[in-house]
Amino acid sequence: RGAAHPTHQDAFADGSVDALMYPTFEAVIEGKDYSFPDEETKILAFWEEIDAFQEQLRRTTGQKEFVFFDGPPFATGLPHYGHILAGTIKDIVTRYASTNGFHVERRFGWDCHGLPVEHEIDKLFEIKGKEDVLAMGIDKYNEECRSIVMRYSSEWRKTITRVGRWIDFDNDYKTLDPTFMESVWWVFQQLHAKGLVYRGFKVMPYSTACNTPLSNFEAGLDYRDVSDPAVLVKFPLQNETNTFFVAWTTTPWTLPANMALCVNPEFDYCYLRNTDSEVLIVADLRKSFIPGATKKGRSNVLSDGWKVEKIVKGLELQGYRYTPLFNTFDEEYGANAFVVACDKYVSSDSGTGVVHQAPAYGEDDYRVCIENGIIEKGRTLPDPVDANGCFTKEAPESVVGLYIKDADKHVIQLLKDKSLLLDSARIVHSYPFCWRSKTPLIYRAVSSYFVRVEKIKSELLKNTAETKWVPAYVQEKRFHNWIEGARDWAISRNRYWGTPMPVWQSPDGDETIVIGSIAELEKLTGCSGISDIHRHRIDHLTIPSQRGPDFPALHRVEDVFDCWFESGSMPYAQQHFPFENSENFEQNFPADFVAEGLDQTRGWFYTLMVLSTALFNRPAFKNLICNGLVLAADGKKMSKSLKNYPDPNEVINKYGADALRLYLINSPVVRAESLRFKEEGVFAVLKDVFLPWYNAYRFLIQNILRIEVETKTPFVPKQAQFTVENPLDTWILAASNSLIVFIKAEMREYRLYTVVPRLVQFIEQLTNVYVRYNRGRLKGNNEDSLQALNTLYAVLLSLCKTMAPFTPFFVETMYQNLRKCMKDAAASVHFCEFPSADSGIENEQIQLSVSRMQNIIEMGRMIRERRAKPLKLPLSTALVVHNDEQFLSSLSTDLKAYVMSELNVRSLEISSQTRNFVAQKACPNFSTLGKKVGKHMKAVKAAIERMSTEEIDAFLTTGSVRIEEFTLGSDDILIKYEFGDRLNEQQDAICDADGLILILDLEIDQSLLDEGLSREVVNRIQKLRKSAGLSVTDSIDVFYSILSGAVQAQSALRRILTQCDSHFDATFDHNPRDAAEMSTEHVTIGEELVVLSNGASLSLKLVRAGATFLDEDVPIGLNAYLKCRDYNAMKAERLRTCVRLDGQNISEQIHKLHFGTS
Repeated sequence: RGAAHPTHQDAFADGSVDALMYPTFEAVIEGKDYSFPDEETKILAFWEEIDAFQEQLRRTTGQKEFVFFDGPPFATGLPHYGHILAGTIKDIVTRYASTNGFHVERRFGWDCHGLPVEHEIDKLFEIKGKEDVLAMGIDKYNEECRSIVMRYSSEWRKTITRVGRWIDFDNDYKTLDPTFMESVWWVFQQLHAKGLVYRGFKVMPYSTACNTPLSNFEAGLDYRDVSDPAVLVKFPLQNETNTFFVAWTTTPWTLPANMALCVNPEFDYCYLRNTDSEVLIVADLRKSFIPGATKKGRSNVLSDGWKVEKIVKGLELQGYRYTPLFNTFDEEYGANAFVVACDKYVSSDSGTGVVHQAPAYGEDDYRVCIENGIIEKGRTLPDPVDANGCFTKEAPESVVGLYIKDADKHVIQLLKDKSLLLDSARIVHSYPFCWRSKTPLIYRAVSSYFVRVEKIKSELLKNTAETKWVPAYVQEKRFHNWIEGARDWAISRNRYWGTPMPVWQSPDGDETIVIGSIAELEKLTGCSGISDIHRHRIDHLTIPSQRGPDFPALHRVEDVFDCWFESGSMPYAQQHFPFENSENFEQNFPADFVAEGLDQTRGWFYTLMVLSTALFNRPAFKNLICNGLVLAADGKKMSKSLKNYPDPNEVINKYGADALRLYLINSPVVRAESLRFKEEGVFAVLKDVFLPWYNAYRFLIQNILRIEVETKTPFVPKQAQFTVENPLDTWILAASNSLIVFIKAEMREYRLYTVVPRLVQFIEQLTNVYVRYNRGRLKGNNEDSLQALNTLYAVLLSLCKTMAPFTPFFVETMYQNLRKCMKDAAASVHFCEFPSADSGIENEQIQLSVSRMQNIIEMGRMIRERRAKPLKLPLSTALVVHNDEQFLSSLSTDLKAYVMSELNVRSLEISSQTRNFVAQKACPNFSTLGKKVGKHMKAVKAAIERMSTEEIDAFLTTGSVRIEEFTLGSDDILIKYEFGDRLNEQQDAICDADGLILILDLEIDQSLLDEGLSREVVNRIQKLRKSAGLSVTDSIDVFYSILSGAVQAQSALRRILTQCDSHFDATFDHNPRDAAEMSTEHVTIGEELVVLSNGASLSLKLVRAGATFLDEDVPIGLNAYLKCRDYNAMKAERLRTCVRLDGQNISEQIHKLHFGTS
């Protein structure tokens, strides 16, 4: 990466500053030729060469730890924008912590177990259920799972590294490691010892595709709108002819398992006779739900032929018996089943007020049937559906073997054949799907191990309150509400590839042993050398009964841990706690920081907090950033099949990782809102932020190299002086300092969403204000120019260090060049400390003044635009009015030249007498006053509108006023400014909310037109220089030919080219000359035909001086050779060149060369 020429670093190595060489910096190319992605790959190679990440860790070893937990992703899929977003947030925070003096260990983690892995194997081997797994063998099945666990790990490493994230892949943790799994066993044993674990029978979300229950939070990961059948079913009341209870259901497949009906004891129920003389029992409030029962649009008016026989309370219906729809379970459960029960969970907002109860498939159904003695707790449930979601032989014959959703139409037909179908329709509603298999979930009663979350709910809420979440509403609303309604957590799965539950149990269930370590397992089983504790390695191990040899041995239960339990155990398991690293863990728990997406609110964040609370009654982390979801541009979920989003790697290779990082973190997604990803947004960041930033850096380097050539002196940066005379130097240094203060304050609160916009704003101020307004100073060659270059150098160097956590590649590129003039500079910008702020130089007044100056300039552009006065056309006078005397003082002295230049006016006048130019009027701001004054609004409004000019002036000075017993501030009262008839026809003005007034005199005379035309010519020459590839140090001459145009237009153009030298002196070494003065010795390097705004056209030529032989008979080729040589270099060096022509030495003719221009 070094330059071929000696540098400051070489001189510093000699210990002699006098030995410094120049050029100091490597030359930089034009922005249009700069490839951000290509330069980033060079930086990646540089980081690898110096082992940058590990070197940063070595440099901070022994410093205070900043503890970061990284949530483990599955490596069975490729990383997407959600992963890149979360990874970027993590990288920014940990890089920032490292530059602030912390040692930050960053270990990548892999989630290796569970359904995502098993599902891939199931698809590969067409495994449909448990029988297929057992036929294959659990050992072979698990080893197949192991073989694909790290399938895409290399792609993950490549992408994560390419994005610029520093994290340790070599010292990663994997949930399949025996050390990790052993710690998970320890966690479970601790919960069991605390009485926080039990085995229960509970209705849970169940995936028929994966043959396993899911946690409640898993069930909430994928809701979709689906169309399902919606049927009204008649249940015949025993002992009463033609009388039916009517229930509504969207799951007809559950009807063969019906055990009861449920009504609300407090509702009124009507016996409703229809036109077929059938009596239908429904809630009185829901009779309009029965097709044809009420008149259209009049829900309380019965249709003709319909009649209410009687109304009873729901409680009176309790115990009524009805005839079962099917005989599926009549023999086994008939004595207690097929009765009406009462429960207040029955609502009146849908259905008929009569709810069909299938205890095997509904949580409330199960509870109601247990409470009413319809089924017995612990007894086998009436469930005619197997693990794959297909009907078993207990079901009606016509649906046996069918998948439940496919059987719906057959069940409906059976009801119709029995004349028990009152109505059949379809409904579109939101329904949960399995997040892994993408199939509909069902709710069914399953046996599982549970953690007693409800028992520790108060401690969980307390510990959550001790943490800081960004944004806060996710913690205060979403997470808090979830914990308030949290149920006990099902942590076991009847699966194969996972950490086995360390529970050994006797056949009768009376003896249970929970194992907490491999050593304990070896001791109790008598088997030594256990190195792998997956199912197929330990399921055969038995533990002798502690009741004596007459009792059978204990066998391990079949269940494995849910992978969420494993990821929630990562704070302990990644360190193999408590078997190793106990002291390190205890000193560094809880973590300082975690970050993941909004979907982890009910996932990883939840499991972390549950386990840390259960184990230690402490939170698992102190600070959390929660990001939103990255959606496709159309607002839909990103989908590989739909191809509705660009490939992340292609975007990075096209625009660069820095642009993608900044686009993501400068969006609503950092506030936990959704982002519609648009590729053009990444390009806009590149165009609007990085290119201007690069051009400011390029402008600095080019001008330093130029001034080094001109002065033959290397550039040595001086300590930036904050008492400099130039106001914009003072301003940009103060703004840089304020930026540092702001970032430190906001990063302490983890508010990235406020930091990034401020960083972007500062880059805009640097490029669009400081560099643009100071181009003349920066391109000069005097002490003021050096001061400007020093200032720009100091700000860019500080900005590199400030932005290092956010845009690590680009700042490294700049820093590697900027460091060449520094002694003992760190090898990487990421080894530098975050800049320190000097609280004494924030200089709020100069920042306020420059901000107002920018407003004035913008107001001037607005006036010109609406009055069709182009900016290149000079105006005579601008008048600025404001009541801040300090600002006006700066405007009349320090800032005057900048305002005049940007407004393009000849004179600038100021005034503090606002009332001479506008009328002030106070108005109430109703949006803030309403809450403050309430019922007194009418009186307050009238008092505000009566405020006199003097009262308004006092209010503007103090910022508050007392009205009707209320103290009102600037948020409560708006001051409006009206010009009325105070302006003449040639004036226009704007007044902003700050009371800043700009009045422009728009009258144009001939001198202003000439000046505008000359500026246009200068602009065209500058553009021609750029297109010709000239640098700022290249000296050229300009020749012109006036070609066409109206006589008046040509006359004006000739006048400004020949008589208005002052218009060109400040820009060019030589004024443009008539093309007739060109000689054959001039070399043309650029030419363009230009049409000016006044209609005149001219030809512009850029030429440079050339050398030629005096002898006329010198071959043309030799003269061409001389003209191709750099004239100034030849003149400076006085070269004598020997040339052999046809074997003869003609050097004696070469040294007769005459230098000079015609």
